[in-house]
Amino acid sequence: MVPGSTKIIRARDVMHKQILSIDGMATAREAAARMRSERVFSLLVKKRHADDAWGILVVQDFIKGVIIPGRSPDDVHVYEIMTKPIITVPADMDIRYAARLIYRADIRRAPVEDNGELIGMISLASLILDNELF
Repeated sequence: MVPGSTKIIRARDVMHKQILSIDGMATAREAAARMRSERVFSLLVKKRHADDAWGILVVQDFIKGVIIPGRSPDDVHVYEIMTKPIITVPADMDIRYAARLIYRADIRRAPVEDNGELIGMISLASLILDNELF
């Protein structure tokens, strides 16, 4: 809720509507270039088929899967370093609960889902920086 108001703010109200994705067979170098050009900190990894789960690639995955082990970004595929399956936030979830879910899962961002479809992204930082909650 907004302080001093009874209006409940839902995940759909504060999410970013732009969802960028990449194929799991792309290289880490290709993914990093896409993230740089789009100025984002995560990419959803496409499903391989209807029964598959979405994945997510975040900056920390590059650190853990490429930089620390000293691997070449040209030799590492996205599917090797991504997180899968992902945690999603229901579009109608109160942002207090969405923030708690994301925080307790020890992640920084999550896709917003409505009727089985991903419709946006929500991040802990965007709750503070991109919205007038305070």
